Amino acid sequence: MNYELRQMLPSDETRVLEIYKQGIDSGMATFETEIPTAEAWDMEYFNDCRWVLENETNKVVGWCALKPVSKRECFKGVAEVSIYFDNEYQGKGLGSVLLKKMILDSEDHGFWTLQTNIFSENEASVKFHQKNGFRIVGVRKKLGKLNGEWKDVVMFEKRSEIV
Repeated sequence: MNYELRQMLPSDETRVLEIYKQGIDSGMATFETEIPTAEAWDMEYFNDCRWVLENETNKVVGWCALKPVSKRECFKGVAEVSIYFDNEYQGKGLGSVLLKKMILDSEDHGFWTLQTNIFSENEASVKFHQKNGFRIVGVRKKLGKLNGEWKDVVMFEKRSEIV
C-alpha cells in the first residue's frame, strides 16, 4: 500500500478528530475524555509542524502536531508532541515516517526540544518514542486520574542537535 505524507489542511479536521477520539476511547493515549471542537483543537496546537499520512484512497490514517508547553518566551522552542493513528493502521511502522518528518520540520521552525508524556502501560508508544530518539527523563507517579484510576506518566524528550 502506498501512503502520502503531507501538511495537515483545515479540511482534515473532522478526520483528525475522529482519530483522536479513537485515542481517547482506548484509555491509553490521553487524559482527555471528550473530543474538543475543531476550533478548540486548532487553538491548542501550533499552526506549523502539522502533518498527516494518507492511504492510497486519500483517507487520513494518522496525524501529528505540536503544542506549546508554556507561553513564556524562554520556552518558545519547546513543544509537546501529539501523534495518533487510526486503530487499523497502528503497529505497521508508519508512525516513524510521520514523526521523523515532524522532527525535521520542528527544527526548521526553531524548536530545540520536543517532549511527550506517555502512560506507563502504553508499552508500544514507549518503545516507539525510544526507537525515534526520545529519551526518558523520568516517571511521574499517579500524575492524574482517568476514569477514576491513577495513571503514571513516562516523560520523554528529544533535543535537537542543530537548533
